[in-house]
Amino acid sequence: MTSTSELEQLAEIELQKEEEEEEEEDQMCVTDAPSAQPRSSSFSPDPSHPYYDVARHGIIQVSGDDNYGRKLIIFSSCCLPPSHQLNHQRLLEYLKFTLDQYVEMDYILVYFHYGLRSSNKPSLKWLREAYNEFDRKYKKNLKTLYVVHPTNFIRIVWNIFKPLISHKFGKKLTYVNYLGELRDHLNYEQLIIPPDVLRHDEKLRAAQKVGPPPSVKTPPPRPPLPTQQFGVSLQYIREKNREAIIPPVIQQTVVYLKEKGLRTEGIFRRSARVQLIKDVRKLYNLGKPVNFDQYGDIHVPAVILKTFLRELPEPLFTFRVYNQVQEILHVESSLRVTRCKQIIESLPEHNFIVVKYLLCFLHMVSQESIVNKMSPSNLACVFGVNLVWPRHGSISLTALMPINIFTELLIEHFHTVFGSRCPPGQVTP
Repeated sequence: MTSTSELEQLAEIELQKEEEEEEEEDQMCVTDAPSAQPRSSSFSPDPSHPYYDVARHGIIQVSGDDNYGRKLIIFSSCCLPPSHQLNHQRLLEYLKFTLDQYVEMDYILVYFHYGLRSSNKPSLKWLREAYNEFDRKYKKNLKTLYVVHPTNFIRIVWNIFKPLISHKFGKKLTYVNYLGELRDHLNYEQLIIPPDVLRHDEKLRAAQKVGPPPSVKTPPPRPPLPTQQFGVSLQYIREKNREAIIPPVIQQTVVYLKEKGLRTEGIFRRSARVQLIKDVRKLYNLGKPVNFDQYGDIHVPAVILKTFLRELPEPLFTFRVYNQVQEILHVESSLRVTRCKQIIESLPEHNFIVVKYLLCFLHMVSQESIVNKMSPSNLACVFGVNLVWPRHGSISLTALMPINIFTELLIEHFHTVFGSRCPPGQVTP
């Protein structure tokens, strides 16, 4: 039986061998084929960030939500600088600092392995300490760990850690050989993928004669059904639903949750069974009635509400205000609520009415936070990225903070921002 120390030596040898093979391939590979285009992340951490020394490398990124409302957190090995330039204890603290904002919710980890070298890899001792420090609160709500471009080194390290890892946690690990495979699980376009990883994936596919990602051959989208609710604009929904001011999905989920979910601990933090969400989306898109009672899970309507908002072609807060939201941190604290009011009042009338309806409900949820544990801050972490995002590119970890602060202020100071009464003719949630 191979000892742990022998496995560690084997892992080191395997990593060095993989590096040498990559260097040989790079020297032999001369091609005129266009390289992958860098994926923009708009990453520029503020020097005042408590972990700026680590954050500036872009190793850890939060990349919005997956298709079912679970937060996506990315770790990119290729962004690790040489070990002598990075305090790995600080890296661990920064990872925990990032996860602490989301571990009360269901979340997904995507680990891009390409780029790990003998010169930049943390020690196996560090990995053990890291795993031991991540107690149950971090492991419980992790739904899947995607390891992208795994190598023999990864498999050897996994064997080293097997005695420490529970069977339940082990089932969360998913190996992904090519980036295209992530499309089956995540919103691929939302991922922040380092250019080096994109180029490596191209080389792997070329070497194995694997075709391009499926999206290259995706047929043009079919026109939406007249009853379509998901993935179409507010205007389209209003025109097709007899001038309904509040989209049916928002109104029906809010009414149901107001009646039965306000005191549910962790409401909006949990995911629901993927197949149930698909079934409900299909019913809505076909114009069929939805009875949430039959699913026996209060988190189904909660996820449906987030999914609807996330799939709007333009965010509810509109693209136009994204930069204004990003600047909220530059506004003096005492003036931020007034600035939020100005931004919200600049929205188109229909958006304003729908935003007010939704935020009135979220304010109600926050009023029960002693029971449901969903403070304005917690709700903002869940809803912020579903209400505003940039027209191009993904939301970086740095961009999340102003989005969350803006959303938190709207929820906490709802009556100041919107006024205590709804517009004439609007149904109060």
